[in-house]
This record gives sequence, structure tokens and C-alpha cells, in this order.
Amino acid sequence: MTEPYAGPVSRAIAYVLDLMLVATVFTGGVLITILLGAVVSPTDPDVLRLTAGAYVLLLPPTLALYDTVFWALAGRTPGMALLGVRVVTISGRRLTWIAALIRGVVLAYFPIGAAWIPVDSRHQGIHDKLARTAVVRMRAPVTAASAH
Repeated sequence: MTEPYAGPVSRAIAYVLDLMLVATVFTGGVLITILLGAVVSPTDPDVLRLTAGAYVLLLPPTLALYDTVFWALAGRTPGMALLGVRVVTISGRRLTWIAALIRGVVLAYFPIGAAWIPVDSRHQGIHDKLARTAVVRMRAPVTAASAH
């Protein structure tokens, strides 16, 4: 692979940005659900408890879906794009849907596996090892101004 591996700091910042985006949108949906529940059944305390439970159960698969779609279609999430990194296969190719799904599910349900990133020579977490992927810095496009 000719592109340098992305470091743990840029990867962590990109992950937090994506997590904040997903959590914000997801929380908005939950709040709308709570408001609708309060209007439909204002005296039922189970509505809030059910909504909170759904939040905990549905946030990881939502994050996995978000990551999978962005990685498979664009090779990067919006957070990764802001930090100038992208995910590729070990051979440097674009991810398949299966690799993106494996990576997304493992990262969403086993985020502690990312703790391996700082100690690995290629900065791979467990999700990268299982999906056979790496996160690399994107090359800057060559322009006439930068060629001189």
C-alpha cells in the first residue's frame, strides 16, 4: 500500500464526529417519538421507558448501517472526509458491501476493539483485522499550483 496509514488521533476524531452526527439525528427522532407518545397517551409512563429502551437498542445498528453505507459507497464517512482519511481493503481497493458490513457491525457492537489501533503497526483495530481493511490518509489532488 502506497498511502500512509491514518493515525489513531485522526481516526478517533473522525469516529467521534460521526457518532455525534448519528446520535444527534437519532436523538431528534427519539424526541419526536416521545412528544407523539405524550400526545397520544399523556398518562402512560411506559412510553418514556419504552422509548429510552429503544434508544439503547437501536443506536448501535443505526451507527452500523450509517458506517456500512458510507464505507461501501464512498470509502469514507463524513467525519473521515473532514479528517482526510478513507477506508480501503488491505490490498488498497474499495471495500465490498460485506467488508463494510463486517467492519460496521463489529465497530458498533464492540467499540473497545478500537483500543488496538494505537499499538498496531498499521493502526488497525479489531474491526479492521476482521474485515481485512485499513484506514489511510487521502492523497491531495495534484493541481497546477502544487506542481510548481
